[in-house]
Amino acid sequence: MKHLNIYLVAILFLVGVGVSNAQDQDNPWSIELAVNAVDFFPTGADSGRFSERNPISNEQQIGNIFQEYFNVNDHWNMVPSVSELKIGRYLGDGFTFVAVGSINSIHKVGDAEARDLSYISTDGEIKYSFRELLNGSWFAPYLGVGGGYTWLDDIGYGTANAFVGFDFWVAENLALTAQSTYKHAFEENYGQTHFKHSLGVKFKFGGKDTDGDGIYDYEDECPETPGLPEFNGCPDTDGDGIEDRNDECPNTPGLPEFNGCPDTDGDGIPDHLDACPNTPGLAEYNGCPDTDGDGIPDNEDDCPETPGPKANNGCPWPDRDGDGVPDKDDLCPDLIGTVANNGCPEVTEAVKKALNSYAKTILFDTGKASIKDQSAGVLNDIIGIMKEYPNAKFVIEGHTDSVGSDKLNMKLSKDRAESVENYLQANGIDDDRLTHQGFGEDRPLDSNKTREGRANNRRVEISLNKN
Repeated sequence: MKHLNIYLVAILFLVGVGVSNAQDQDNPWSIELAVNAVDFFPTGADSGRFSERNPISNEQQIGNIFQEYFNVNDHWNMVPSVSELKIGRYLGDGFTFVAVGSINSIHKVGDAEARDLSYISTDGEIKYSFRELLNGSWFAPYLGVGGGYTWLDDIGYGTANAFVGFDFWVAENLALTAQSTYKHAFEENYGQTHFKHSLGVKFKFGGKDTDGDGIYDYEDECPETPGLPEFNGCPDTDGDGIEDRNDECPNTPGLPEFNGCPDTDGDGIPDHLDACPNTPGLAEYNGCPDTDGDGIPDNEDDCPETPGPKANNGCPWPDRDGDGVPDKDDLCPDLIGTVANNGCPEVTEAVKKALNSYAKTILFDTGKASIKDQSAGVLNDIIGIMKEYPNAKFVIEGHTDSVGSDKLNMKLSKDRAESVENYLQANGIDDDRLTHQGFGEDRPLDSNKTREGRANNRRVEISLNKN
């Protein structure tokens, strides 16, 4: 139970602090000074248990809970001074968080007398006021719940609280208050359930002037922006006598005929509608000129001094490599090419022969698709050629001699062609530029009856892919 007490108090205070920054109407804070009366009847134990400084018990219940509720003389404990302080923060929608501190001196426990005991309590309260539902009436009842901790001398225990109260607003910021709280003790062995009543005076404060212009938010028509009294708290930033709310150009002094906007270039088009406010222009171009006469106003023309097509924002199409193919259509804008090949250089017959010559010298491990290390040089030569023709696509063909079965030869030829393709891709040639095929022993160049002929037939060829 002790841990539950601590958790309850912590949660209540965290709720209060966590939402205390919530925005409110005027004067969200309140402070209240009150006198309190503590009544242990009928929930208390006899006074002997107090005088002996033994733990307090709730085992000896006396009567019904509201029996003799108003018996002030016999049961209420009070001190002749201010004995309670409350600080509240409005949360919104009628809810308020209140932190309460109370002191008292206990000399009556139920019907019995007790030696004087010090009484201290700290509580957190969440209350709901019906004032907003009553349209700001001077009479404002409220209900609430809370929790806290109470000490009787050196005996402390946690309580769960429920209360009802009334605010009587005698002025805009001043109210008389009355509240009755039932405080239920958690600890069964020594906690003391009781009532605590209070009567006090409450003052609310903290009215906001968010923008610091000397006009409170509830009277300020522009509460987030410093302004002038003559404009009900709204600013006239440019000082042209037209307040910002009615000024279409609030940061630049202007003329009434243009709703507070200037016409800097004097072309009859106010600056806020003028796309070129510092240069006289034409109405059909929203106040901008067309210097090069290409039908594109200067503000939209990337080359206002040189005529060009609208598709290129008024500039002539660039051709970096000077091959007659504009860069926008040139697949190789930095290499001189041909129109037929979309601006890229075309692979000549001499280049095709060179590729095949290199490809035929690629060496593989016997009966395998793995490329021998000594073929790296010739493969790099092939890569160099391919990079000179960046849009050309190639087919890598694998061929074998007739030694072995057709099935094995077909597989070996495909695997070797794929090995070459993988090598080229791994060294900078794009995947989409290469394909491979295997033909096995189907396309011999020479007779398979001689060693020399079979050697010529075991080869890789590279051809141009025209698809």
